[in-house]
Amino acid sequence: MQLTGAEIVIECLKEQGVDTVFGYPGGAILNVYDALYKHSDEINHILTSHEQGASHAADGYARATGKVGVCFATSGPGATNLVTGIATAYMDSIPVVAITCNVGVSLLGKDSFQEIDIAGITMPITKHNYIVKDVTKLADTIRSAFEIARTGRPGPVLIDIPKDVTANICEYEKVEVNPTDIARKPINEAEVEVAVEMLKNTKKPFIFVGGGAVLSGASESLAEFAHKLDAPVTDSLMGKGAFPGTDDLYTGMLGMHGTKPSNYGVSQCDLLVVVGARFSDRVTGNASKFANNAKVLQIDIDPAEIDKNIITDASITGDVDTVLKLLNEKLEQQDHTEWKKQIDEYKAKYPLTYHPDALTGPFVIEEIYKQTNGDAVITTEVGQHQMWAAQFYKYTKPRTLLTSGGLGTMGYGLGASLGAKMGVPEKTVVNIAGDGCFRMNMNEIATAARYNIPIIQVVINNHVLGMVRQWQTLFYGKRYSATVLNDAVDFVKLAEAMGAAGIRATSQEEFKEAFAKALTLGRPVVIDCQIDSDDKVWPMVAPGAAISEAFSEEDLENK
Repeated sequence: MQLTGAEIVIECLKEQGVDTVFGYPGGAILNVYDALYKHSDEINHILTSHEQGASHAADGYARATGKVGVCFATSGPGATNLVTGIATAYMDSIPVVAITCNVGVSLLGKDSFQEIDIAGITMPITKHNYIVKDVTKLADTIRSAFEIARTGRPGPVLIDIPKDVTANICEYEKVEVNPTDIARKPINEAEVEVAVEMLKNTKKPFIFVGGGAVLSGASESLAEFAHKLDAPVTDSLMGKGAFPGTDDLYTGMLGMHGTKPSNYGVSQCDLLVVVGARFSDRVTGNASKFANNAKVLQIDIDPAEIDKNIITDASITGDVDTVLKLLNEKLEQQDHTEWKKQIDEYKAKYPLTYHPDALTGPFVIEEIYKQTNGDAVITTEVGQHQMWAAQFYKYTKPRTLLTSGGLGTMGYGLGASLGAKMGVPEKTVVNIAGDGCFRMNMNEIATAARYNIPIIQVVINNHVLGMVRQWQTLFYGKRYSATVLNDAVDFVKLAEAMGAAGIRATSQEEFKEAFAKALTLGRPVVIDCQIDSDDKVWPMVAPGAAISEAFSEEDLENK
């Protein structure tokens, strides 16, 4: 059948099973929005308050559902406003397809009104990108974009379409697509055999889990593997929920704000099994001192990650779930009782603690965990609150902590919470923010109110840029340069002005009541939690130090 380019865009989205798009219209993309209008009963469009919110919402939708997230933007500033969200998805390997429109083909390269080379700008932060100048190539390009986004190591893909291409007409023929059918490359059997021998000969193994275990859907295989190897398990921020935080083998997060049992255990183990993690500097600390007593066995789908940051002794390149299933078949039950006993002693000696009486970030997180029975989807911004959310909420399932790990994007969480709630509407979705982060994209509360998307926005409000202040306190002689937010912004009034409910909490009891009420309202709620400006995230590893040198508040006082 004969369709315009804009109509082909919508038909191809339907082929891919897309049910929700986040975006913001403008002149160059008007034809696509006009075509979308005719299919509003099949594809739901969420008009965000800002294009960055749309990109984060598409990302949150993808993380929560495992499907490809989609966002739209017009040319020029509309397209460039997606850049931070695209980079966020790229750093965390999240499948997103961003569709932008540009000025007509004849106007490209002439500094036309709202023209930008968005393909050039996003080249370093996408798996692939396209500018489609021929309408006959549009459908196949869109299909390729989705396949690239979701296969192998996932990531964002951008398609830029000149406006005249969206108006041009060509023949379109529907193609049947199974978006869940992902081809997996065969695993090198020799690599597996080497790994099995290492696993059989270890006396003190430790498993380190990253975001790749979440993306590959490897939770069941991972749990079986951990118990078969009989080894303690730690995770990165991105790996949260791949292995249950309630399991006896779990030791907490690894790295700069990881637990002492995890940091000490990895430093003392004789085999570190790395499952879908890329050895971020926030995990390794001083890389030359990381896991120096251990052989390193790395499992990753991306061969570029092998030996990139930490030199391995052996590796298996392939889909994490597929690899773990092979290892589970070949590995006999192991017993490392003495080693686990040593780690359990660390767990008993170095638990995560916080001041018991005041309203604090850790208390807020633990209370959210209790009231949601650990079954919520938690999104976060970036900073102290993010670390508390990683430390004090026990994630038992994958895709339940959505956070910007690689890029560290302040302003990510609120948009992501909207995407998550659209993707998994049956789940309670809570965004944890600091007051500094909340200010960045708080306009998306208006989006939540417009569509009555009942997310719960918890602002851990210390009236400062908390994590930066923590560094200024510890390493910069308490010189609080540009980190004090001592103004008169009232988040409760702001929430109400945007059409949401607003509640302030200044004590533990007030927060308990506020969150319990928020769970019953069925509308977006902002809870403003007033905490002390000098609360800190503990433990901590100083920049440039080994993770075995993690210190707590008590260590600092006793120094």
